[in-house]
Amino acid sequence: MEVILLSDQRHLGQRGEVKKVRDGFARNFLIPQGLALIATPGNRKYFEEQRNKIDARHMRERDAAAAIAAQLGELKISIAKKVGETETLYGSVTASEIGEAMESKGFTVDRRKIDLAGGIKTLGDHTVRVDLHPEVIAEVTVSVVPDQS
Repeated sequence: MEVILLSDQRHLGQRGEVKKVRDGFARNFLIPQGLALIATPGNRKYFEEQRNKIDARHMRERDAAAAIAAQLGELKISIAKKVGETETLYGSVTASEIGEAMESKGFTVDRRKIDLAGGIKTLGDHTVRVDLHPEVIAEVTVSVVPDQS
């Protein structure tokens, strides 16, 4: 099925492109989420008419994400984890834990937007990417410390 993308998708394409995707992906994810339209002649015409509104909305979202990214760049999160005798972690730090720590600091971020790039499995400071918008990526410093309890 061919669809018109209404917003940038990291692994699929840019806003306004016509892409061929599997029927189920389009019906069950892209269209219900408002990320795409079926590429019919009527929808193509509608998209071209609405392009300025979509571009303006996209710019507002990007500017809001950039403002949040500036605040997140200064944020330092500390997460306490249990460690063994040789200073190795039991398990690893998860995106959910980072999301909860960010929420306690006043920032609500979906855990799926937190990119751990292989996970955090050691003590110390680590830089974690947060994809706020397709064009805006924030970096948060996560400090993993031993749990004293």
